[in-house]
Amino acid sequence: MTSADPTAIFKDSWSLYDLITEYNYMSHQEIYAGVDQLLRSRNSLENACLLDLGCGNARYLAPCLKRSSPALYQGVDLSEDALVEARAYLTGLPGQVILTHANLLDAIESTDKVWDVIFTSFTIHHLTLDAKKRFFQAVGNCLSQDGWLILVDVVRDEGQSRESYLDGYLNFMREGWTRVPHDQLEEACTHVHDWDYPEPLSSLQEMAISSGLKSCRLISRYAQHHTLLFSRSPAEGV
Repeated sequence: MTSADPTAIFKDSWSLYDLITEYNYMSHQEIYAGVDQLLRSRNSLENACLLDLGCGNARYLAPCLKRSSPALYQGVDLSEDALVEARAYLTGLPGQVILTHANLLDAIESTDKVWDVIFTSFTIHHLTLDAKKRFFQAVGNCLSQDGWLILVDVVRDEGQSRESYLDGYLNFMREGWTRVPHDQLEEACTHVHDWDYPEPLSSLQEMAISSGLKSCRLISRYAQHHTLLFSRSPAEGV
């Protein structure tokens, strides 16, 4: 039965998502190696404020933060179980740690802080197009002048329909995710079919530019899994 809530799989079945990432089916190991290098390359991260939207249990970002620790880390997620786990993974960070149970779009639209790094991983593709535009506008409103938006997400090929994207991704899941129990795999496939609305890179860039983010760098790509760095300076674009 289809859930009316696109976040239900994360609130109610967090262990399923954690199982998928543990087997590296979405290239988390390679992606976060790139994120680690990216954060290390940023000057003065020890004075920075970092907002993690859809943080989950922070299992993969936490080791990066322990090597490049911000002054303030705030993680936002709808899964209370994941936030409990995140507290343990983030233990030992020298800076302030805040974990917030909230919708990511509400959180960023209501924030009263200026953020130096905004990070989000495999979350934005669940938003409608209008909500994605609101997300980028909110980022533009609260990102520091030399701030970064690091976006890890699935991206459609240019000119590719959502239906074509879904056909390919569901085939990738059913053929490759062999260690996930069948019933859980089908639960994940149903979630993707019903709630995944990835955009092509050109659309993400257009929304970013309209929000004051003039630069978009491709940090890594593993199949449809992209890591993108957005910033205000056109000089950083590729």
